[in-house]
Order: sequence, then structure tokens, then C-alpha cells
Amino acid sequence: MQRAALKLSIAHLYPDLLNIYGDMGNIMALKMRCAWRDIEVEVHNITTGQIINQADYDLFFAGGGQDTQQVIAANELMRNGVELNKAANLNKPMLAICGSYQLFGNYYLTSDNQRLRGISILDVHTQAGEKRFIGNVTATCPFLPIRTIVGFENHSGQTFLGDNVEAFMKVKVGNGNNGADKTEGARYKNVFGTYLHGPLLPKNPHFCDYLIQLALNVKYDCNIPMFPLNDELEYFAHEARICAKY
Repeated sequence: MQRAALKLSIAHLYPDLLNIYGDMGNIMALKMRCAWRDIEVEVHNITTGQIINQADYDLFFAGGGQDTQQVIAANELMRNGVELNKAANLNKPMLAICGSYQLFGNYYLTSDNQRLRGISILDVHTQAGEKRFIGNVTATCPFLPIRTIVGFENHSGQTFLGDNVEAFMKVKVGNGNNGADKTEGARYKNVFGTYLHGPLLPKNPHFCDYLIQLALNVKYDCNIPMFPLNDELEYFAHEARICAKY
């Protein structure tokens, strides 16, 4: 297959509700790193009230949001929960950041004891905590060629992993899921949830490429080689955010 024939369709879930702390930069990174490799990309903004057919998309992204927007987003995700779970079980890659990470889990218990039901792609649950975790995070990820992941966390929710999910990363500096067990994020098949904003993908091009590679391999049902890029600037930003005490 000629490289020019490669094409990916990305579903950006509710950017009108879930887009804080630079999360739009993740979509920009995906688009540009594909374009530099002559991979055609279409980004489809999924808006409130829209019904998803998972077969139309190869990769899914959802960002973080504030509490009011998160309540609305929870209802919208439930509307499409069956299709999103189907996509997850077909190994389509997904990245959910902060608030959407919580809503990809089983439930989020708010500070006023409101229980927001999640779509249960990730076997995690979240409860509001009294302390807010804010700051730069340095973590390690065992399945990436460059193991270090950097990002910025800003959340009061405390997330706990269930039996049917694995930690995405191990925290070296920062708080991660709950400030206690040194885990950060969660992974099920090719679905990744994380609290790391900043945005995440421009500062971690190795993970961005990992998502693109997964999407191509699943769509075309074979291993699609991707040539390396000149990532001097990207890794300058990456190295600059590694916490000094790590």
C-alpha cells in the first residue's frame, strides 16, 4: 500500500464542553505528525446531541472540562456509550484527558455526593477529594520506546483502578491518580485515560506516534511503518518539563 493512500478519521468528542488547559493542542499534534508523514487526517467535532457510529472513526479523543460542562458531557457520553464501548473492544485507540478520563470510568462521585455515571470503558472510579493536585508530573511508561512522560495535572478527583484495567504510567514526581498509589492514568486495550494536560501529546511525541501507529495498524489490519521525524524541538520541550528531582 502506498503511503499517500493512508488516511485516518479522528472523532474529537465534545470540544465545546471539554477543552481546557491546552487540550486542543493534542488534536493539533496528531494532525501535524500525520501530515508530515503524508497521512491524510480528517477531524470530526462530535457535538451535543450527535449520534456516533464508531465505524466512521479510527481514533477518538476527549479533553478535560469544568464541573458544569462535565455534567453535560456525562449525559452526551451515555448517549453514545454503546458505540464507544464497541470501538474500544475493536482495539481502536482512544485518549481521554482528566474530566473525560473520569467519565470513561464507572462513575464520578462529586463533592456534593452527586454520582455521575460513566460509560465504563475503563474499570476505574473517581471520588472528589479535599486536596487539589496541581503541578508538573514526571512519570514512566513501560511500553513506549522512550519511557518518560511529562505533563501538568490540575484535579481534585481521586481515581482508583479496578481489576480489569492497568495503570498507564508510574508516577516519579507528582500525584497522579490519587496521590497515594503512584499510578497515573489507566489503560484498557488501546484506550488511555490520564490526568495530564499541558497539552500531553506535543511534549511527548513518542506517545503521539504510538497512538497514530495503533490507529493505522487497526484500520489497515497490518503493521504500517512510520518513518521518524526530526523531533529536536519536541524533545527540547519534553526535557525541559522533566522535574529536576526525578
